[in-house]
Amino acid sequence: MHLEQINSPEDLKKLPVEKLPDVAEEIRQFLMESLSVTGGHLASNLGVVELTLVLHYLFDSPKDQFIWDVGHQAYVHKLLTGRREDFPTLRQYQGLCGFPKRNESEHDVWETGHSSTSLSAAMGMAVARDIKGENNRVVPIIGDGALTGGMALEALNHIGNEKRDITVILNDNEMSISPNVGALHKYLGRLRTHRHYHKVKEEVEYLLKKIPSVGGTMAAAAERVKDSLKFLVVSGVLFEKLGFTYLGPVNGHNLDELMECLKQADRTKGPVLVHVVTVKGKGYLPAEQDAEGYHGVGKNYKLEANKGVKKVTTDEPVKYAKVFGDSLIRLAEEDKRVVGITPAMLAGSGMNAFAQQFPERCFDVGIAEQHATTFAAGLATQGLKPVFAIYSTFLQRGYDQLIHDIARQKLNVIVAVDRAGFVGADGETHQGVYDIAFMRCVPNMVIMMPKDENEFQHMMYTAYRYDDGPIAVRFPRGTGVGVEMDAEWQQIPIGKAEVLREGRDVALLAFGSMVPLAMKAADQLAREGIRAKVVNARFAKPVDTELLDQLCEEGTPIVTIEEGSSIGGFGSAVLEYYAEQEIQGMSVKTLGVPDYYVEHGDVDSQRREVGLTVEKIASTAYAMVPLQRRRA
Repeated sequence: MHLEQINSPEDLKKLPVEKLPDVAEEIRQFLMESLSVTGGHLASNLGVVELTLVLHYLFDSPKDQFIWDVGHQAYVHKLLTGRREDFPTLRQYQGLCGFPKRNESEHDVWETGHSSTSLSAAMGMAVARDIKGENNRVVPIIGDGALTGGMALEALNHIGNEKRDITVILNDNEMSISPNVGALHKYLGRLRTHRHYHKVKEEVEYLLKKIPSVGGTMAAAAERVKDSLKFLVVSGVLFEKLGFTYLGPVNGHNLDELMECLKQADRTKGPVLVHVVTVKGKGYLPAEQDAEGYHGVGKNYKLEANKGVKKVTTDEPVKYAKVFGDSLIRLAEEDKRVVGITPAMLAGSGMNAFAQQFPERCFDVGIAEQHATTFAAGLATQGLKPVFAIYSTFLQRGYDQLIHDIARQKLNVIVAVDRAGFVGADGETHQGVYDIAFMRCVPNMVIMMPKDENEFQHMMYTAYRYDDGPIAVRFPRGTGVGVEMDAEWQQIPIGKAEVLREGRDVALLAFGSMVPLAMKAADQLAREGIRAKVVNARFAKPVDTELLDQLCEEGTPIVTIEEGSSIGGFGSAVLEYYAEQEIQGMSVKTLGVPDYYVEHGDVDSQRREVGLTVEKIASTAYAMVPLQRRRA
């Protein structure tokens, strides 16, 4: 076993090159066995085994800087840089991060959880290198899906113009999470079909050099012949027009080809783009055939050889994403104006069935959140009812468009904010805990979140019926709480909370997924003789001011509970209302996510870390109840 002897890139380099195929096989077997216990990103890592091996074999990390775009394909990199023994803790609380992490290893030079950032970071590192007079290599590795992000295209333009020494690895596996879409994807497909382009190009360039040149006229003519050949063989030549030396396409699973191509890239001055074609899920047939399904696997899955995933079935409540997808289909059946939009999260947000039933009204625009947001705005100007499904963490990328293009024009866009709250193993780059704060300050926005899956379908209907501007419906990752689903939809009054339990000693105002915890805390308080009012807030904007006025009149202390940022969140809205009304003496405590990034782990551990537990809610409320109101 070679892998057990590799604790650093230096150990890898000690092996003869002919042993690398054996190492590649061992890595794939290790990943299969390890991820079947911990869960994690499977297909993407199986696809970059040979590429990662060659990078570490030829170059010198961490002096040479590898920048993994998105980062969920960095497991092989972690294996080769001394973290093999930590893999049993992968994506677990206080364990190995599923993405590159700078404080985890000197070999992780850039932290990524969102796509399309690697090229901009690489440009910054290359400029810093040149200013400091150093000579290390800067090697960003970006997928073809991430290349559709506007930020990546902006960086390509800058890199090509500056002519710095940067080797861009384009990992072209034809798949991000959802299948790649768009003109750039089709362009790369054409490049993949012209594998003999460079051989022909080199032969013609050799012949052109033999032609006697007569001044600048013949030289210019020769260049035109070369350019014509490029456009004849490959439609576009996008990267060379942007200022890159283009190498490839090269088979990303052929070690000899990779070695030769990367050596050639290293000898080339200026920006180079190496087009590497890989198979996502390589070496595991089910993942090769269903890269989307095997993008990530959960804990305790059994990965049977060439048969796929098996897991012990359990009677779980319906997933929120399923409720969203079903509601979207039902709305679309009733109203032809309803269209669905997603930035490369078709399956994740439960929209596959909608796409199959209404292909002409479903738009997966790829990893292009800014475009998706403004695209939804454009649809709304023409009287359609766009439903924009996006993870909370990715909505951050479309913030300017949300403000400038949707809310400022008061356009009726339904923003379905998926993965709202803690997301567990994906960790700090994906936590959906900031959207309440950053949307609440935007004029014309309405923000709501259900307490359970049944209320979620009613909120989808409420959002559909709302026609006075943008409205955001937040919903958490995972399953509901197991309540029955109503057959008939009900419209919820905008800005009105729901009192679930009466009590005048203290009020627990819970938002969204915190409602079940508040109910349990009220039970615990009741055993202490304290009667707690439990309120399903439902709306973070507008808040129920009538209820707040009533609580003020009664002198009832308040605890607000939310799985979102304490700064600027729902609790802040309550405090701001009382401040605006110049109400003195109201006792309000806010429980939420404190002012730091909460790392990866299971959701229960993340909640315990920040104090979003039944015990913390109950103890906070107990301390606020005046002594004379406490009953033994």
